[in-house]
This record gives sequence, structure tokens and C-alpha cells, in this order.
Amino acid sequence: MENLTSFIENINKKVILLPDEMDALLSEFKVRKIKKRQFIVQPEFVNKQRTYVLEGAFRSYVVDEKGAEHTIQFAIEDWWIADYNSYIYQTPATMFIVALEDSVILQINHEAEQKLKSSTHNLETLFRLMAEKSAAFFARRIVTMLTQNAEQRYNDFLEKFPKVAQRLPQYALASYLNMTTEFLSKIRNEKVKKKG
Repeated sequence: MENLTSFIENINKKVILLPDEMDALLSEFKVRKIKKRQFIVQPEFVNKQRTYVLEGAFRSYVVDEKGAEHTIQFAIEDWWIADYNSYIYQTPATMFIVALEDSVILQINHEAEQKLKSSTHNLETLFRLMAEKSAAFFARRIVTMLTQNAEQRYNDFLEKFPKVAQRLPQYALASYLNMTTEFLSKIRNEKVKKKG
């Protein structure tokens, strides 16, 4: 059995559940081991699970008509990931979600989540707070993309997510920041020169 301490702490940061509520919540999550480069969501298939990362790292991305990849989100330990539009509305996904490392995840299916939300006020509050945090994150991401230049976006990411930046492949980070890999290399090299 996996150690769920980090997951329980993640939940308790949002809302303190009664012991029977925590038991009910934990009983609906399934542990899965995922290999590096394995997909947990693909376009055209409904994203039936919300995923919490116990160990490892994931990337969600879309592919445009020219074949270019655009990274939407990353998730490392203690983060959640899904194709939220597909998950919430139970419609076909438009994103790929792939493991960047060998990973261990917890997943809850949509139907089980709906039952939990209708069972107690605390569980409903938990999922509402998760939705609010996710909406705020994506709103900030849009504002950043519209108002900052490439170097500012990179510096902002480094400041907010230093541990994540170290673990990501350069192509994935460049795609997330809406720049070419070459341009990201140039920014990184200039930062190194300024330090030296």
C-alpha cells in the first residue's frame, strides 16, 4: 500500500474532513503506477478520472493543425491534473496527458466524485475549493501569456515553480512558456552569463 500522508495533508489544507468522510474519500481513489511516456488521457477518449500525483511528473498538451505541441499544464507531487473540460462535462478529451517520469498516481472517477459531493457539505466544499484554485491558476496563466514578454514569463515560472523547472525537459517548458526551445536556451544562457 502506498503512503497516502501527502494526499491526506493536501486535503486537510483545503478542508478538515471528519474521519468517516476521509475514509469515504480514500475508498474512492485507486492507486496506479505509470511508466515514463505512458499516456493517461488522449484526445477523443473521455477523461473519466481526476488524477493526483503521489510521485512523478506529468504534462498535458494539445497539438495544433501544424503538428506543434502546446503545453497546458504540468503536475508533480501533490498536484492535480486532468483535461478538466472533458472530465467535468464527460465529453471527449482534446488534450494528451503523459508521464514525464515513472510515476505513482491516485485517481477518482467522475461518478464517484459526484456521489461524494452530494454526500456531505465538507466533501462538496473540498471539490469546490479545488475547482476554484484550478480556475484561478488558469486565469493567472492567461494573463501572464497576454501581458509578459518571453523572458518575464520564464523568470516568473522560475520564481513560482523552481523545483518544477529543474525536472522538466526543455522542449516541454519552452512549449508551456510559448517560445521555441532555442529561444529558451538563449534566455537561460544569458541568465548564466549575468550571474558569472
